[in-house]
Amino acid sequence: MTIRVLLADDQALLRSAFKVLVDSEPDMEVVGEASDGAQAVRLAKAESADVVLMDIRMPGTDGLAATRMISDDPAMSHVRVVMLTTFEVDEYVVQSLRAGASGFLGKGAEPDELLGAIRIAAAGEALLSPTATKGLIARFLAQGDGGDEDSPARSERLDALTGREREVLVQVAGGHSNDEIAERLEVSPLTVKTHVNRAMAKLGARDRAQLVVIAYESGLVRPRGD
Repeated sequence: MTIRVLLADDQALLRSAFKVLVDSEPDMEVVGEASDGAQAVRLAKAESADVVLMDIRMPGTDGLAATRMISDDPAMSHVRVVMLTTFEVDEYVVQSLRAGASGFLGKGAEPDELLGAIRIAAAGEALLSPTATKGLIARFLAQGDGGDEDSPARSERLDALTGREREVLVQVAGGHSNDEIAERLEVSPLTVKTHVNRAMAKLGARDRAQLVVIAYESGLVRPRGD
């Protein structure tokens, strides 16, 4: 199955470079290009994109607002957004995860990293740039908007999960794959996948990246002090 990719960046030269790279792969194709967020939302829907490479900073409707629009539209529940940023870890990155992005990648990433990111996002996996520090992301997420991460409102959302689903959620928040989680919990990868899917359904998460956000914001997982 061919992965349908939409490029959203206000720099035409960068879009052209990404297009050449993506179209060179047999399992993916560029189905549209957008120079601002509003256009990206329209094209993502019109072209049935699977993955949107979205620049955070664009004139008019920026990448964050566009990602929220895509995430909030039931008709685009299958669309995955990978945010492109000049800065590997900053407040915008965390906001993009909250907005519904599957992850982020620095614009200085190697071509193989970019292509891998598209495939990972298309598969519904959480993508965190290899050069990003999960501890920093965790601290930003835990800070939230000044609220208490231990408040009942944040923790009660996990009440619907079984004990095993909570265990799996902790592992997902640690960035572990299904195979790694299966080995750690001594169960089969298929069992892990089932627990992940059930947790996503119960918590209303679009993908694994959203599970990571929920795990930190609910206080289930604590940010590291590194």
